[in-house]
Amino acid sequence: MFDEKKRKQMAGPGEEAHCDVVVIGAGALGCAIARELSRYELKTVVLEKNADVAGETTGRNSAVVHAGFNNRQGSLMARFCVEGNEGFEEVCEELDVPYRRTGKLVVAFDAEARQSLEGLLSQGLANGCRGLEILEGERLETLLKERGMEDEENRFKAALWSPRTAITNPFLYCVALAENALANGADFYLDTKVTGITPAEGEGARFTITTENTRSGQDGPVFSCRYLINCAGLMADRIAAMAGMPADTYRIYPCRGEYFILDRKATREEDLLSMPIYPAPQKKIGGLGVHLTPTIEGNIIIGPSAEYLDDADSHTDETDSRTDYACTQPVMEKLMREAVQLMPAVKEVQPIGNYAGIRPKQAPPGEGGYHDYVIQAEEEVPGLIDLIGIESPGLTASLPIARYVCRMIGQMEEECGAGLKQKADFCGSRQGILRFREQTLKRQAELIQQDPAYGEIICRCQKITRREICQAIENPLGAVSIAAIKYRAWATTGRCNGGYCLPRIVRILKEDYGIPPEEIRYRNKGSEMFTGKVK
Repeated sequence: MFDEKKRKQMAGPGEEAHCDVVVIGAGALGCAIARELSRYELKTVVLEKNADVAGETTGRNSAVVHAGFNNRQGSLMARFCVEGNEGFEEVCEELDVPYRRTGKLVVAFDAEARQSLEGLLSQGLANGCRGLEILEGERLETLLKERGMEDEENRFKAALWSPRTAITNPFLYCVALAENALANGADFYLDTKVTGITPAEGEGARFTITTENTRSGQDGPVFSCRYLINCAGLMADRIAAMAGMPADTYRIYPCRGEYFILDRKATREEDLLSMPIYPAPQKKIGGLGVHLTPTIEGNIIIGPSAEYLDDADSHTDETDSRTDYACTQPVMEKLMREAVQLMPAVKEVQPIGNYAGIRPKQAPPGEGGYHDYVIQAEEEVPGLIDLIGIESPGLTASLPIARYVCRMIGQMEEECGAGLKQKADFCGSRQGILRFREQTLKRQAELIQQDPAYGEIICRCQKITRREICQAIENPLGAVSIAAIKYRAWATTGRCNGGYCLPRIVRILKEDYGIPPEEIRYRNKGSEMFTGKVK
């Protein structure tokens, strides 16, 4: 479990905690910033209202490492996406995060869509994307055959080929960033919602931040800091206003995207899809269109849709559209129709799940498309750095953005006559959970001999062992929920949707870790798995 010595050093309910930097939000961006700040002699605290990191947009996307050709030339989106793509593989190696460079096709079915590919190519080359080219005729057929994806009906008139596009696991990426930041001295307060931000009294701090423990409903610690970094994603406009910016400075328009998950046999047995396939872009929609994406774990994802949600001021925390992750029957049907247009064979594969994500868009309904990222050191509120509208490709761009924010803080420190001092003992590497199913038979036998817990399979669909489940429960961040275990060990994600492994995980939590079943949550407060005993 979470290191008790570490827990005692952290501020408790109502206690005051003094630090240099507070980061609000523990998605990929907040965790990347925390990791980069942990390189320096700074006391950094990350506040996250959810029970774990990656609880919002980071954990609800297509898991693609984008190349940067979709983003407007000269924009921060384009700059940081291309830079992030170039360094993503190296970072994944440092943090023990899965990564696979698959390449990607953006396909055109007619002459009009073929013209849009020319625009993407020109834009991508101007942004510095490497290896882009438009394929058609025999060259396109050859690539598809090499990837086991023949277009027997010759439906694709042309395709933009992006060899540097890749896929990763966004959950593990975010967890790895957070664990590495924690190991280097940053503190993470999960289940901690910001309730107020006021100017600090006295010298040495600019902000006082009050919080609520979202699990207990009680007051949380009070933080004071010199720098406040707003990485609140879907709530970033509200946090900016809370910190002192005029209420109409920023506006987030939530745009929901729904997804299907197909059974692993789609890639394992049939090799149906070896790389993402996207349709040529359409104007005035909130995303890149419904596409097909293979995952690191072997499934295929269909989606996302793009639906702007009602964001009326009358919403409460319980009815806020920015947390409305419902999947809807009409959209699910639409996803499958559009997926079949891209690849008819997917209709033969069984869906095993669905999910939704919400984009923090700045472009309002009716306009669609994208506004550039806002990454702003606010003159009106000294010490506040706002990050607004960080939607896709935010995952790809997260570390370059984090370095950019660190440079901002360094510049502000120099203006105060100080500057940032690097730690001599910073360690940028992190070791994740060993995947038993990926080991050779010889290595598996050695592991079982060393630790019999490797010999007990808890999740049959994904071949996850008891040892992996225990390592997920004992994660350094102290996140203990079914979702936290799921995203670290990947249990409950198979075709039985946890029918076999969930009772066994509950038993481990109860018998090995002393957690009463009534306290076991799927994710956040309100998602308790059990209400009592039936016998």
